[in-house]
Amino acid sequence: MLKKSLFLVLVFILAFSALSLAADYKEEYTLSYNVGPAFPWGMGAEYFTDLVRERTDGRINIKAYGGSSLSAGKQTSVFMMVRNGAIDMAMESTINWSPQIKELNLFSLPFFFDSYAEIDAVEAGTAGQYLLDRIESLGVKAFGWGENGFREITNSKRAVHKPEDLSDLKYRVVGSKIFIEIFQELGSNPLTMNWGEATTGFQQGTVDGQENPVVDVLIPLKIWEFHEYMTIWNYLVDPLLIGINESVFNSFTPEDQAIVAQAAEEALDFQKMLARYGLDDGTAKAYIDEMVTSGEDLGYAKKFLSTWKLEDGSNNSIEFLKAQGMKVNILTDAEKKLFREKTRPVYDKWVEVVGEDLVQDAIDDK
Repeated sequence: MLKKSLFLVLVFILAFSALSLAADYKEEYTLSYNVGPAFPWGMGAEYFTDLVRERTDGRINIKAYGGSSLSAGKQTSVFMMVRNGAIDMAMESTINWSPQIKELNLFSLPFFFDSYAEIDAVEAGTAGQYLLDRIESLGVKAFGWGENGFREITNSKRAVHKPEDLSDLKYRVVGSKIFIEIFQELGSNPLTMNWGEATTGFQQGTVDGQENPVVDVLIPLKIWEFHEYMTIWNYLVDPLLIGINESVFNSFTPEDQAIVAQAAEEALDFQKMLARYGLDDGTAKAYIDEMVTSGEDLGYAKKFLSTWKLEDGSNNSIEFLKAQGMKVNILTDAEKKLFREKTRPVYDKWVEVVGEDLVQDAIDDK
């Protein structure tokens, strides 16, 4: 009889503990991201919420809000909102968090990265881990790395092969000091504005060009409707990461924390490969094609790829842009060297801002 009573007490305690843990979870968690759901970035965010919801049997229900709507369009405010708990989570660009975390400007140093292999090595190395730890020291649990991509330039005036070709052109750029200084050093007239204002400027002829990644942004935005000329110069890269308010993450059980961490890793890998589709050595295509075949992409990649297929059914991003009438030139190493030398003063200045030790760690990681 005593054993039976003790057993019932134990069952009651365990049941009560489980209910208490469940009661600590919100009915819904918020996640902010910068673009719309039709972009690879948005698909990565939605994919993450799907994985978490499925693998926790609905215990953690995350609703993703695109277009930076939770921050009223103020993208650079998102980090502080996650840190302060106004937003639970975010899938964001290092660019948008760099005003609060200056070290993230590492990825915006002009012409610092020459290949995807170098990017991956830095993210997986000492420098990448330092950045994740730095974010966590400020109260946001960080998972990396996804990718918006190498940022390329387009314009409506002329082909760009040398710094002088940018002279006097008005370029819409990200509202970050390093971006403005890079284009000023190249003789351009950089302007900061939201995308709606930029497209109006393109149509009215008051803005000549812009810079953004190819697959993740320019193809979904149909940039060929505004610009004829594109230059592939890979002047800097735009990584993405998932950040979760520290208190929110710590409120999850260890088992659910592990699920969230694994889902973040898979979603970021998926998003990065989708953003690189048709641009790298074929690794991204093989990865995504296998996911589509197996159905592990949950339909996101299949739907996205179907929107920009060539007549032969392939998804070669550069050839697709050419098929839309764009004149695309890829800088030679000699041409890129001219831009690297021209922007060296900006590079040297921002190495001091980022931190010489961190930059050296990244160089060693490469």
